[in-house]
This record gives sequence, C-alpha cells and structure tokens, in this order.
Amino acid sequence: MDSKSLAFYPFVTEAFSYVENLGFSLDRLLNSRALDSARFRGKERIIQSLDESEIQKPGLTGSEEEKILLELLSYPFSRILVSCVNDSYLIRRYALAEAESASKLLKSENNEFLIEMAADFNVSINPLDSHFAMHFTDYIKLANTMKDLKWKLVNRRLKQGYVHITREEVARLLQEAIRDRIQSTLPLDVTTDVCSTCEPYLNEIKETLQNLKSDVNIDDMGGVDTESFPPCISTAISGVSTGDNLGHSMRFALTSFLLNVGMTVDEIVDLFNVSPDFDEEKTRYQIEHIAGSSGTSYTPPSCQTMKTYGNCYGGDEFCKKINHPLNYYRKKLYRKVKMEKEKENQGKQDQTRN
Repeated sequence: MDSKSLAFYPFVTEAFSYVENLGFSLDRLLNSRALDSARFRGKERIIQSLDESEIQKPGLTGSEEEKILLELLSYPFSRILVSCVNDSYLIRRYALAEAESASKLLKSENNEFLIEMAADFNVSINPLDSHFAMHFTDYIKLANTMKDLKWKLVNRRLKQGYVHITREEVARLLQEAIRDRIQSTLPLDVTTDVCSTCEPYLNEIKETLQNLKSDVNIDDMGGVDTESFPPCISTAISGVSTGDNLGHSMRFALTSFLLNVGMTVDEIVDLFNVSPDFDEEKTRYQIEHIAGSSGTSYTPPSCQTMKTYGNCYGGDEFCKKINHPLNYYRKKLYRKVKMEKEKENQGKQDQTRN
C-alpha cells in the first residue's frame, strides 16, 4: 500500500512497520510541539467514536505528506489514550468506530486492494464475475458474531466449500476482522508517567465517556420527548392514530418502549383507543402485564429482533449507530439536552460580554 492508503487503514501490519521505520520515539510522540496536531487528531478519533460512532477520514491527496504523517501518528496516540482510560466500553466503542469507518472506504476499493486487505487478516478471497468467493471456514470465522439471519451459513450460497459474497459483504466481513484486531490488542501496557503526560487530552475523553454511559436519566427529563422517538416507534404511533391494526409483535414493542420512556398505563390505553379491535379491559390487562403486574417488567426488542419480525421500517442515519430503540431515544435525547445547554451557556456568555 502507498502511504495515503496506510493513513486510511492504520491498523494493517504494513502501517505498523511504516510508522516504526519513521523513527519517532514515544517521548517525541508525547511531547514534541511539532506533533501537537497529531495528538489532537488522536484525541479527536476517540471523541468521534463516542459522539458520532464514526471516525471521519480526512481528505488526502498524494502530495499532502504532512497530513498523511499526522493521520498515521494519530492512530498510535489514540491507542495510548484509550489504554490510559482503560474502560472496556470505550475499547469496544473505539474499535467498532475505527472498523466501521474503514469498512465504508473498503466498499469503493478495487479488487486487488480488497484481496490484499483480506490477506493481512489471513483471509483469502477470490474475485469472480460480479462478486467474490470466500472459503466457508474464513466466512464462519468472520461472520460468527453477526446476528442478522442473512449471515448464517445455512442462508448463504455455498459452492464447493466457498461462500459467494458481494463487494459490500466483503467490506462488512472485514469490518469484523478489523474490529477484533483493534479490540483484542487494547489496552496497551502504558505507564502512569505516560498517562500523566496525556492527562490534558484525557479529560475531555473521560467526560464524554461518562456522559455517554450515563446517557440521560429519562425519569429526570420532565416528560416524554416524542421528537426523540426512533422511526419504528413513530411509524407505529402514526399507524395506531389512523386506526391501523398493529401486529402482536409491534404492539408489544410499542407498548414496552412507551412504558420504559415514562408513559403511564392510562396514556397508552388512550393511544390504542382508536384501534378497530379496541377492547379497553383486554388492552389494559396486556399493558399492565408488560409493565410488570405479574412481577416481570419488559423492555422492547432489540433492533435486530425488530428487523426479524418486519417491524423496522428502514430507519434513518441515526439508526446506523445504535442497536436498540431505547438507546436511540436516550442518545438522541442526550444530544438534544446537550445542545440546549450549550445554547444556554452561550447566551450567558453573550450577556456577560455585553
């Protein structure tokens, strides 16, 4: 790979060797003023993985050697920062974000590049006319953590021991290999002195991580914010309000979601009041049961389960970053509150200046 490609895929074996041959010592990476931008970018990679679930790749041209070097050095620095925080949730989140960002780029790479990338993970793929073939043992190794039913080997086209996959599926499978490589090599064995030197960069990461892990306490938000509902729930509510008769699985998903975000049994009963087969006594009993009258309260199904039962209606860009309707609500609500607080603080600052 050329240096630009290594900057986009800094986790490959060749990138490690390339950076090592540059001769940058750990002390220089941590303290040189000339590398301030690389350290800032390293912190930015982590913040983006937490705030956006995606690490934005810079626009690079072959002549921008300085930007390429910055990107290459920012990756090992970000790994140091993640290791200093040493939080399992952060490690998983960061590894996934790096992998997803790389996977998006891989979809547009040529066949030769994909073959080379796969080989770096000891996976062999063979290009065919309009797709690729991967040996079923490699396929199982990469797809075993993927829950969508379409990735199950029994649901794939298998010929003479090879699974036929599209270019997009190659990129998705390699995403799993990338995620596993990054996640399994963290945390690094960093010293307290190294982490002390990195402290100015760690504060924002720790604060962002804490806010994300705590998300928003729904009970403290002073009411249900319907604007933060995921598309599946909003679509179901629209259907109910116009008299559509929802299927059992969608009724359960909708009811359990609304209960978990703070709506009362009475409010949900009123919501179903316009359904063509509405029976108040039966509806109330079912809602109270889901709310925990029998001793067990329920949470809504995951996004994967919603898809399995045909209750996911395509989603939006935000849906790509979460795996559960409640996580969608909490994160969107957190963003909304955060923006309102920033706006409020900005207003106070403006008043102080005046």
